Amino acid sequence: MIEMFNEFIAHSSEIEIIWLVVGFAAQMLFSARFLVQWIASERVKRSIVPEAFWYFSFLGGAMLLAYAIYRKDPVFTLGQAFGLLVYSRNIWFIWNTPRKSDEDGSTGGT
Repeated sequence: MIEMFNEFIAHSSEIEIIWLVVGFAAQMLFSARFLVQWIASERVKRSIVPEAFWYFSFLGGAMLLAYAIYRKDPVFTLGQAFGLLVYSRNIWFIWNTPRKSDEDGSTGGT
């Protein structure tokens, strides 16, 4: 695997290497959302989807969409574009749903 990676790097332009780094970073962000969800669920001992899950999903998905467009991959592009709609909608709900402290008039302080 390392030999294959070294071969790829040796025959790639600078822009290809930059996009490779973007692709790996995007995949790491996108994958981190599962770690965030797992940790949050373990803390409360039930399945939950924390707010950070949607932010990791959106950022990783947007970067993966850019990578897919660069690679001219229609399947990957369509899949990521649809995902961004779902992530955006959930973030919209988060931003537009009053929080508990907003509903009861408290500010979270004493």
